[in-house]
Amino acid sequence: MTGGKPIIALVLISALGSGLIFFNVWWSDKGSGIESPPILGRYSGPDHPDSLPQFRLPTLDGQEIASDHWVGKVLVLNFWATWCPPCLRELPLFDELQRTHADADLQVVGIAVDNRKDVERFLTEHPVGFPILLGDTTAIELSRQMGNRVQGLPFTAIFDSRGKWVYGHAGEMSRAVLTEQLEPLLTRLDRK
Repeated sequence: MTGGKPIIALVLISALGSGLIFFNVWWSDKGSGIESPPILGRYSGPDHPDSLPQFRLPTLDGQEIASDHWVGKVLVLNFWATWCPPCLRELPLFDELQRTHADADLQVVGIAVDNRKDVERFLTEHPVGFPILLGDTTAIELSRQMGNRVQGLPFTAIFDSRGKWVYGHAGEMSRAVLTEQLEPLLTRLDRK
């Protein structure tokens, strides 16, 4: 039974460290004219790219896929991990989104910041209908380039069909926010 104590201590230390990071980001922004802490929700300002950064990441079967693979589609990138409870809660929402808009020019892509075995085990029990790419420190840096200043998980970034950055969200994504952000993009595609 003592084997659980180191795990609890590690979780508490991680939570404390995350709290300090969030506080530091908020405190450093106090003098920048930002009225509320930009920890969760949309990021605006210069902390996101104008367009989709170029990247190559492997799938679970080892095939590398480049970001330009989804040119012409509205792209929803979701950074997640098997050890992240909010990430796991929102995965069914992204799976439903992909199934609902399977015929539309929408593509959800999960980027797992995790090890292959844990991701494979999780997806065997909870399959999703969208591609999962494997990331490491490269994926963490990629999420930071997309506006994830605190480098926490989950993080979601949305790009329009031309690859232009539209929205970034740190924390668990809600159906209402996702619908609000995607509806105008998908309506524009339907008019083409």
